[in-house]
Parts: sequence; C-alpha cells; structure tokens
Amino acid sequence: MPLRAVKPVKFIDEFRDKALAKGLLKEIERLSVGRSFKFMEICGGHTHTIYRHALHDVLPPNIELVHGPGCPVCVLPMGRIDDALTLAYTDGVILTTFGDMMRVPGSKGTLLDAQANGADVRMVYSPLDALKIARQHPDRKVIFFAIGFETTAPSTALTLLRARQEGVGNFFVFCNHVLILPAVKAILDSPDMRLDGFIGPGHVSTIIGSKPWSFVARDYGKPVVIAGFEPLDILQAVYLLLRQWREGRCEVEIQYTRVVKPEGNPQALRVMGQVFELRPHFEWRGLGFIARSALKLRPEFSEHDAEVQFPLPHLRVADPKACQCGEVLKGVLKPWECRVFGTACTPETPIGACMVSPEGACAAVYHYGRYSRKIRELIDLTALSNSEA
Repeated sequence: MPLRAVKPVKFIDEFRDKALAKGLLKEIERLSVGRSFKFMEICGGHTHTIYRHALHDVLPPNIELVHGPGCPVCVLPMGRIDDALTLAYTDGVILTTFGDMMRVPGSKGTLLDAQANGADVRMVYSPLDALKIARQHPDRKVIFFAIGFETTAPSTALTLLRARQEGVGNFFVFCNHVLILPAVKAILDSPDMRLDGFIGPGHVSTIIGSKPWSFVARDYGKPVVIAGFEPLDILQAVYLLLRQWREGRCEVEIQYTRVVKPEGNPQALRVMGQVFELRPHFEWRGLGFIARSALKLRPEFSEHDAEVQFPLPHLRVADPKACQCGEVLKGVLKPWECRVFGTACTPETPIGACMVSPEGACAAVYHYGRYSRKIRELIDLTALSNSEA
C-alpha cells in the first residue's frame, strides 16, 4: 500500500517570502521618505531575528532599530546572581534553573563555577522539572531560580499550586519574574532616549494582551505594534508604525494576530494574581530601581519562598567597569560599541549577561552580525576607532 502524500509545512516559507518582503520594503521606503525614524524592538527574540536575517541591510538607511530591555536574563543585576550563588552553596540544597542562567557572571563567579566547586546546581527546562526533582529527593531542599517576564510567570505559578496541592514541602522558588511595562515607562521617562515608536513583544503580549500598552500611545505619543518573530513580522511591524505616522495616528496595533488578543490570556493572568504580588521596587541592570516592576510570592506561599526561608545577602553589586550591558539594554549603545565586545567578552568568556543569553543583543550581534554587510562595516569601524584611541 503506497504511502499517502503529506502536505508540506509552509510556516517558514510563508513568513520568509521574498516577494512579500520586497513589496513591504517598497512601502516602507515610500512611507519613510523625508525624515529619520528610530524604533525600539523590546523583545530579545526580535533582536535575534533582525540580526540573523540582516534586516538592517534591507531597511532604508533612515530607519534605525534599537534594542530594548526585553531579555529577562540580561536585566537581572549581579546582586541577584550572588543571591542565587548563596543558595547554591547552602547545605542540603539543590538549585535548579534554566541553562543560560548558569553562565551569567556574578561577583563571585557563575552557577557553573559553583557546580564545578561541588554545589548541586542542575539545569531544567521548566519549573515542573524542578518539582519532579523535589519529589525524587524528599530529604533535600530544591529551589527553582525563577526568571522571565509575564511569559514564564504563569508556569511558575501553576507549579507552585501543584506543589501545594501535592504537599511537596521541600520545593522552593527564588522569584525573579519582572514586568515589561514599568521598564518601558522608565525608558520613555529617560531624557537621553528619543524614540518614534515600539515594536511590542509578542510573547509577553500573548499573556497581558494589547490593552495594557495603551498608555504608551496615550501618554507619550508613541505608536506600538505588537509583532511576531519572523522576518516578515518585523518588516510589517515597521510598515504599520510608519503608516501610523503618515496618517497622523498614534495607537496600539496587533500585527501578531495569530497569537495575541487584546485581552491577553485571562486564565494565565488569574493564576499569576493568585500566586504573586508586586514588589515595591526591584533593581534592573542598566535601569536601576524601578517601582512595582517585579513579582514576589504572596505571603500565603511563604513556606515555598526561598527569600523567606533562606538567609540571603541582598547586596547591590556593580557591574564590572569594562561591561556596558546597561547602556546596551537602554538602547544607548550598540553592542559593538562596547569596549570589550568580541575581544574580552565573547559567548565563551562572557563578562556581561547580554553576551550569555540566547536573547541577549550582544550574543545576537556576535553570532549573526557577520551576515549583515552594514553591521559588519560598523563593527570594523568601531574596532579601528578603538585601536587608534
């Protein structure tokens, strides 16, 4: 019996179609004539798409895309990494976290260094993996080093609810979930940043929806287009931002309609509200302390809260002087303008978090910048300028 023909998957082809891209670029060029535009892509996933597909080369030269604080690994300050190291070295503890967090430097090394020194640090793919380890080791205290924006917070919340339901008392969470909108507001309030609009993060907006972004357009006069992660998604987002400018509108639009809805995901928001509450303030790398910009466990979950159950230093630690991750996260510097980019700081020997995370801007340029003629030329010019200095 012959095999039935299988219809090929067209997802990649549909969102990387050259003819559609050329049509969009023609419209982008037409709409952008006469002035320069600077748009910030907030999500690290967008940044990687931009560099991987060399979109800088095909966009008109009067359109600049700058990276924002959309990498959850990158925005954590070194003090929180040091807190995680303290937990890792605590007797009887198994510290679990995602793989990229294990390589982010603190003032006393990385979690990989702690693992090499005998600490029980384990990489997991989800908080449920950490809960499974807690079930398997009832005589140990298993801590999940939780990070991420609103995208990953619901999975942490659901895991905590399951741990309580199952009575797994040796499972703890070191909560470092942060919120994107307060960081965007801090950037908008910064006097040294001039932006014409935002490419909004698709994954975060899947949870929170498009409505919470309305203050950006209403109070600051900056349009927002929430976009997907394929090349045509980014180009269409740029086109929609320019069209708003030309039509005299300032709104929040959803380009990523196949996933994002105005109301977001009500179930995810409900479970987050059940488990988390706002911190009065939280430190962001490069942005400093931002009020009500992060989550912590509610008091009724204190028996699972690592910050309550374990002594932590909670010290503020300055980044290494050579590292300029903070400026990159604010969009003030391009990655290649950092003094140590590609020399002392590489993915193999990272000095800053932006070179570690798969969503970090420095890692994106390091891995994919060679595909872009324009970026390659800029990197070469920066290197020449630094050598002459």
